[in-house]
Amino acid sequence: MLETRTRAKTGDVRTISSDLVSVPRGSRLLRILLVALDATAVATSWIATTAIWPRDDRTPAASILLIAALVVVQIGVFNALGLYRARVCSLRAVEYARIARGCLILALCALAVAAFKHTIVTPGEVARWISATFVVLIVLRSGYRAWLTDCRRAGRYQRPILLVGTGHEAAEMLALLTTHPELGYRTVAAVGETPEAPANGLGNLPCGDLNSAVEMFGQFEATGALICAGDLPSFRVNQLVRDLLDAGAHVQLTSGLRGVDIGRIRPAPLAHEPLFYVEPVTLASWQLAVKRALDTAVASVMLVLSAPLLALAAMAIKLQGGGPVLFRQERVGRHGAPFTLYKLRTMQVGSERPTDLILDLNVRDGPLVKVPNDPRVTNVGRILRATSIDELPQLWNVLNGTMSLVGPRPALPDEVARFDTELRARESVLPGLTGLWQVEGRENPSFAAYRRFDLFYLQNWSVALDIIILLGTVESVFLRIFHGLRHLDQDIRLAPPEVVDPASAAGRQEARVGP
Repeated sequence: MLETRTRAKTGDVRTISSDLVSVPRGSRLLRILLVALDATAVATSWIATTAIWPRDDRTPAASILLIAALVVVQIGVFNALGLYRARVCSLRAVEYARIARGCLILALCALAVAAFKHTIVTPGEVARWISATFVVLIVLRSGYRAWLTDCRRAGRYQRPILLVGTGHEAAEMLALLTTHPELGYRTVAAVGETPEAPANGLGNLPCGDLNSAVEMFGQFEATGALICAGDLPSFRVNQLVRDLLDAGAHVQLTSGLRGVDIGRIRPAPLAHEPLFYVEPVTLASWQLAVKRALDTAVASVMLVLSAPLLALAAMAIKLQGGGPVLFRQERVGRHGAPFTLYKLRTMQVGSERPTDLILDLNVRDGPLVKVPNDPRVTNVGRILRATSIDELPQLWNVLNGTMSLVGPRPALPDEVARFDTELRARESVLPGLTGLWQVEGRENPSFAAYRRFDLFYLQNWSVALDIIILLGTVESVFLRIFHGLRHLDQDIRLAPPEVVDPASAAGRQEARVGP
């Protein structure tokens, strides 16, 4: 008998169901919002380009008609490319590639119009407009992603799913989805061969046997099902996939692989059976050379361009209360060798070591430390952190070869002392100014997420992955600046003005000043 049937007598299932109803799914609303943003990108880009390069021989009516036609074509093309599907938009690299492909198709359509009617649009206008459209699309979709991520962390716009499996793999998947609420999944129930959830690491999740999968899918108003294939016999997997698809579920299956980039997996069916081939990691020497060349070129240009900004920041730090401009801290680099990391000083002088009170405010688990509204941070320091300007001196670390633009976050010696042997493998590469964890999991307090992102990078590193991370960093920095400045006044008001006495923390670990 289902555990949920027993709970129904006491009213537990009714309570759970009402909770689910109170969480808005909003898939249609989200899709409408994304379509509206894409249409806005097309229209505003055209208006901007025609305003900068005006023409007297085109009537306003012709412009309006052209914009309307381009928006309709754009929505149709993007829909055909799957750009309004969650499984596409959740992968930043795939989304960028398909946006570029959609813009190319849109440009070809506009060029076809130009070939017949130059008075409506010219090839030069198409080139300027499509370039602006691509940039605006990326910016608007990045803002949309940031907004949706915040909403999902707050429990909104999450898809209720049924977990199929109650074994070790199911427990791992439940922990993954719980650790990453920004993925947008909320596990509402589980079914398996052994429906004793508490004994299998599934906590208080309502559970039933495999024969009740379709019934529980409807009872808990789930919209999708995640099948942990490793926990089930193959014949049951096939049967459950068919039954759940017939019930209208979005079905996903685990592969049993961990830490393998999707780009290394190739469909390789045998006798029409869905098998996959896993590409080995091959790092040619030229990739290391390209990585170093990219580090040197980008860091040099960024240092030159940011020099005026660094000078202003240094003046602000001095005017706030004197003291050194730079903060130096020992970190663990490649092969475990220590090096000096440089940052702009954001804390009050002499308050680098945390007191017990500061450590009690830590919101991260494991060896990592993060303190919201840290009372040791100055008002200028809050601005520097919110805008990531305090990280710019690390470009010198990139130039002198102790860091790379992309890599695992440089860890403190006391953090490294608490890493296990597998995670210590991160020392085989240079630490990075940015990395996969900073882009994908910076706000996630779980050490498990930090560990998983670092190990994923080590097992899948390539120049292409570095470029994707750099593009994601540009997006996340702008969003972090917007988010940080929006809450800056509140952070300054909440921060107590007194300086923390460093003497009370003698012998404690040094505080981590940002990642």
